[in-house]
Amino acid sequence: MQVLVTGGAGFLGRALVWRLVELGHDVRVLDDLSAGDPSRLPETVSFSRGDVNDLPRLWSLLQGVECVYHLAARVSVPESVRYPREYNDTNVGGTVSIMEAMRDVGVQRLVFASSGAIYGNQTLQPVNEILPPDPRSPYAVSKLAAEYYVRTVGRLWDVETVSLRIFNAYGPGQQLPVVHPPVIPQFIRQTLGHGSLVVHGNGRQTRDFVYIDDVVSALVSAATAPDVDRRVINVGSGVETDVNGLIKHIGQATDQEPQPLYVAGQSSGVSRMCADITLARELLDYEPQVFLEEGLRRVMTEDERFATPAEE
Repeated sequence: MQVLVTGGAGFLGRALVWRLVELGHDVRVLDDLSAGDPSRLPETVSFSRGDVNDLPRLWSLLQGVECVYHLAARVSVPESVRYPREYNDTNVGGTVSIMEAMRDVGVQRLVFASSGAIYGNQTLQPVNEILPPDPRSPYAVSKLAAEYYVRTVGRLWDVETVSLRIFNAYGPGQQLPVVHPPVIPQFIRQTLGHGSLVVHGNGRQTRDFVYIDDVVSALVSAATAPDVDRRVINVGSGVETDVNGLIKHIGQATDQEPQPLYVAGQSSGVSRMCADITLARELLDYEPQVFLEEGLRRVMTEDERFATPAEE
């Protein structure tokens, strides 16, 4: 297929692009490089630096494209609390721009990377797709709004769409920004550097950590799977892990003794989060292959930042 991946130079996008190229697809990438690195993309990829709200550029890039993977987004929950307008402009406005351009050019399918953050606090665990959303941050609100746009205008404009609610993805090469870094690479870096692992709350809050290769498998399947139009599908590991358990696993993977520092009085986010992946199994033939212990081992061996212990 001819494929366009927005946000294709970022952590998830780059892994997806490599898989698509390995499968023989012709891949184009659009990325504004706010968090991406085009030098790590395959040489055969056609890369364009630009914004997802640039309709003329989108019209050009979409010529001949059969499927769009829309991954471009701002993704920091704490940052979204400070800058909700920017998150709305990129995550919601950018999604609408993609849909408009697809309608104008005649592209038939969109795979949208949504987020498990949409669920918020839920009594029922694991969470399934029929539960009412309870977004707790502007980031989560922006992803939910984008889902509604994708489904609604897709139906109105006869564009097939599927939204994948991706949970806590991790793997080699995950970005480590100075402010609000993702928990797994941050905890690994701190453990290797013999620093404190700052834990908000008591560490009993849970998340569903899903390895990047499994997420990519679900994305690839969604491009051609039948009977997924206007569906929302969870993509996670289906395993609930608390932060204290994650710290223990990281200690084993690094052969170090982590030093958690528990900070009371600061929000630790939702108390529990685990994906019910029944629908992904049924519709995408999805089955996670890499669970946390093995995933952390791969991060330690495949990510050059962690190949040797950090200096004190």
